[in-house]
Amino acid sequence: MSAVEHKQDAAISRQFVLPTLIFGLPEVRRLKRELESLDDFLRQSTIRDPGRQPQLPRLSRLCEALAAENGLNLLQEADRQQLQAFLGSLEGQAPTLHISFAADPSSAFTAKIVTWLRTQIHPYALLQVGLQPTIAAGCIVRTANKEFDLSLGQEFIKHENLLLQAFEAEAVLPVAQAAEAAPPQPTIPTAEVA
Repeated sequence: MSAVEHKQDAAISRQFVLPTLIFGLPEVRRLKRELESLDDFLRQSTIRDPGRQPQLPRLSRLCEALAAENGLNLLQEADRQQLQAFLGSLEGQAPTLHISFAADPSSAFTAKIVTWLRTQIHPYALLQVGLQPTIAAGCIVRTANKEFDLSLGQEFIKHENLLLQAFEAEAVLPVAQAAEAAPPQPTIPTAEVA
């Protein structure tokens, strides 16, 4: 077992809390890069000026939330390594759902979906949001091996016979009513030709 795999297994054994702000793989990858950058900065600062405290780089809201939720001090190398190992295991092993909508969902709606996924499906479930304007209403949910089409168009296809019957009933009814309401047409007498 390599050192990286050992760190990832240790990170999995410790129960980290994943904030709702971190909902997909792009955020996980961004956090990994940010932690690597912070780690490099802190290593370089100890080499350059051992007696002087340099100004730390500004951390993103995501990174601050992740550290605060898990009670980690990112100035400590051990905490940074644990967090990097956790993010590495999360990137490779977390269940990911892809949901396509007709329009870009609001951040509050996305947060509700992520919260539900993490309480009902898996505590580290990640969400990838896509746009597919042809859906019109509803969504399409994809996992690694399943697809669920919950769009309005799919519902119309499922109930095509009912729709056709309703349309035909509506089309026949006005024609019958119009025939009943129309006044009788006068007949024109024809002249007999001898």
